[in-house]
Amino acid sequence: MLLHNQSLKNSKNLLAFSAGVDSTALLFLLLENKIKFDIAIVNYGLRFQADEEVAYAKELANKYNFECFTFNAQKINSNFEAQARAIRYNFFEELIKTYNYTNLLTAHHLGDRFEWMLMQFCKGAGCAELAGMQKSEKRNSYTLLRPLLHLDKQELLEYLNAADIKYFEDATNSDESYKRNEFRHNYAKPLLSKYLQGIKKSFEYIDEDVNTLITTIEIQEVNSLSYFPSTHSKRSDIFHIDKVLKSKGILITANERELLKEKESLVVSRKYIVNQSNNLVIITPYIYKESMSKEFKEKMRLLKVEPKLRGYLATDTEAVEFLSRLLQ
Repeated sequence: MLLHNQSLKNSKNLLAFSAGVDSTALLFLLLENKIKFDIAIVNYGLRFQADEEVAYAKELANKYNFECFTFNAQKINSNFEAQARAIRYNFFEELIKTYNYTNLLTAHHLGDRFEWMLMQFCKGAGCAELAGMQKSEKRNSYTLLRPLLHLDKQELLEYLNAADIKYFEDATNSDESYKRNEFRHNYAKPLLSKYLQGIKKSFEYIDEDVNTLITTIEIQEVNSLSYFPSTHSKRSDIFHIDKVLKSKGILITANERELLKEKESLVVSRKYIVNQSNNLVIITPYIYKESMSKEFKEKMRLLKVEPKLRGYLATDTEAVEFLSRLLQ
């Protein structure tokens, strides 16, 4: 079974590991393809087998001679999926920064991508949103790679079972109170079992269409400020805004998407301000600040900085200096 990314062999790779079917299959495929990597695993402490999964990760690291980084998360009291995602990506990105990893590898597969597509389709989405996950996404200091995106979970299970490789099943994957699981069990799995090759081919066509629809740009970051030059296409700009906010755990609503087409500035989810002006798109945390120095206010006025951006900028002198150079 081949992995669709040749650059893996020439890079320093960190694998997001959980000991489940997907990440275990990816780990052994990396070994099989002689690709070097280390792993990182988060213990949320919610399931009885979590400690066993961490122990298995350490066992594999010792057996196959790679590093295993672990993190014990504090208890999450609400909005588990979003909070857990933020915790693990903060952990991964800290490791990437500390040890200079080039790539972060995740074990998302075709089923994950198809579930996402169906959910977006039912909410209302265009071609770019339906495409969902991509094989490669450039982040600020690393590249996020999904080498299994062309394979279905059943193919991964067959690979593991044929080689008698141990893996763990997460019982919460069958809990249909999570919308994603509802889509997985009732719609995605039955369709994939019946129309696998056609679905694979459809995603190839969708990816080709998105490449012609969306202008590829590089998103830059200075601390918590993200920016990119406008593509002069609202459709394309909003796609990239969505991508930035998604990386911060924020999902744009359908109403916010429509407002972004009309407004230069918009506060999204009451947490981030998106400003589209001066041929730039700037995204920062939204901070309401009543008192600012006269000097700071005057500097912002001369630079014609959107007032709602100023609360965050008042807390980040490095971002102010950078924005000053960018706007002058």
